[in-house]
Amino acid sequence: MTIVTRFAPSPTGKLHVGNIRTALHNWLWAKRHGGRFILRLDDTDKERSREEYADSIRADLQWLGLDWDEEHRQSQRFHRYETAVDRLREMGRVYPCYETAQELDLKRKVQLSRGKPPVYDRAALALTDADFERFEKEGRQPHWRFKLDHSKPIEWQDGIRGRQHFDPALLSDPVIRREDGSWLYMLPSAVDDVDFGVTHVVRGEDHVTNTGLQIQMFEALGAPVPAFAHEALLVGSEGKLSKRLGSLGVETMREAGIEPMALIAKLARIGTSQPVEAVPTPAPLIEAFCFDTFGRAPARFDMEELEGLNARIIHQLDYDQVAGRLPAGMDRAGWEAVRPNLRTVAEAADWWHIVEGPVTVEADPADAAFLAAAVRRAETLDWSDAPWQALTATLKAETGRGGKALFLPLRRALTGRDSGPEMGPLVKLIGKDRSIARLRAASRH
Repeated sequence: MTIVTRFAPSPTGKLHVGNIRTALHNWLWAKRHGGRFILRLDDTDKERSREEYADSIRADLQWLGLDWDEEHRQSQRFHRYETAVDRLREMGRVYPCYETAQELDLKRKVQLSRGKPPVYDRAALALTDADFERFEKEGRQPHWRFKLDHSKPIEWQDGIRGRQHFDPALLSDPVIRREDGSWLYMLPSAVDDVDFGVTHVVRGEDHVTNTGLQIQMFEALGAPVPAFAHEALLVGSEGKLSKRLGSLGVETMREAGIEPMALIAKLARIGTSQPVEAVPTPAPLIEAFCFDTFGRAPARFDMEELEGLNARIIHQLDYDQVAGRLPAGMDRAGWEAVRPNLRTVAEAADWWHIVEGPVTVEADPADAAFLAAAVRRAETLDWSDAPWQALTATLKAETGRGGKALFLPLRRALTGRDSGPEMGPLVKLIGKDRSIARLRAASRH
């Protein structure tokens, strides 16, 4: 059997970390088994679906490296949903309902007040031909419900949650089509999964009840039921579900300097028993991906932890992987000199500015004589070898300074900073003339 998974976003907005995690897990499962990964745009909502969001979704997946094998759009498949609903209607599994939203809301309130679950009472099944004729004269259009089979429980073995059990009698027959003819999520999604041969559906635990309803739709359509895995939802660092996560999209990540691989490495493992690791490629994540490692507790997403992971991944990036994003003039030596001190690739430009200058120096007047001695020694050094090591060794012997008293005034004079990359490679990049000029200027403060 070829494994087929799908990611089915609605192009009504941009992707956020929760969406990305779902896409990634479906992609990883397909890749691990040499299967196919489908992108399906659930664009049945004509009012809210926009092409700019569809383009954004594709661009985000491409930036992350989540390539898809097929793309489909629900707006181009209405004929298939019509065929399916006609078939189900003939089987007595779909029926028209005429209650208004206000009437349904009143029914729910009455049931709740009596301590009963707010389950639809199937009153529409008792409508007579006279009722239908009256509604037609009034110009009322029906919404359509899928009739659940109450004769047997709904059960499945969930890849993450284990054995699941629902009593269909405790569930409302789901509305599958509105009065205006537009489609709701449930039936079109099931029809698409059947038509595209989807074998595994990986999604959030907020879809568990939907899965129970859709299983009966698969069975009514005479189709095999996919395997389901419902993962715990993401929570914010404050320990509760956070709407703030909705603003953490790929665009926000890019603006923050997050590398695609950092986001993939983080989202592949949080909520599992496997450690989050700064891996340079998805290969080890694909190889080790397994639903058995997923826990039931909400997965905690922390932006600061992601930034730390991002830095560790950047420290592994070769010059060729980032050359196109580096400032003009920065070569391999420049990248390798500043790389260990970076949290984002964009910060390389700040350090390259320090290399090329000018820099602002606020030297301690007490260090003036020491820096003047540094100028004299720097002018006589052989700059082709290891000038920083030679300069500090000479000054230590001459002045008796050591540790912070030796190194900090020199770092400040040469870079304008109290900390940063190792000075050995950095001084070679700054060069003899600029280094001497900076030391001389600092000695005069």
